[in-house]
Amino acid sequence: MEHVVSKSCFKPRALKYFRQIQESGQELIITDRNKPVLKIIPFQEEPQAVLEELRNSVRRYDDPMEPVAENDWEALK
Repeated sequence: MEHVVSKSCFKPRALKYFRQIQESGQELIITDRNKPVLKIIPFQEEPQAVLEELRNSVRRYDDPMEPVAENDWEALK
């Protein structure tokens, strides 16, 4: 579960939030005028853990040079 905090609340308590992220492993979203602008995530030593999320996510990859939505490209209009 992600926690959300405004920039004005984050700034004076940054070290407190860093410690919470480090201990809990949860992400923190920083907002500016109620819009998300930053995400702070805990550091992971093992890069394979990040890559595991992508495993089996590509179902079919026929032609990598062909645009996905050809009619949506401004350069082709």
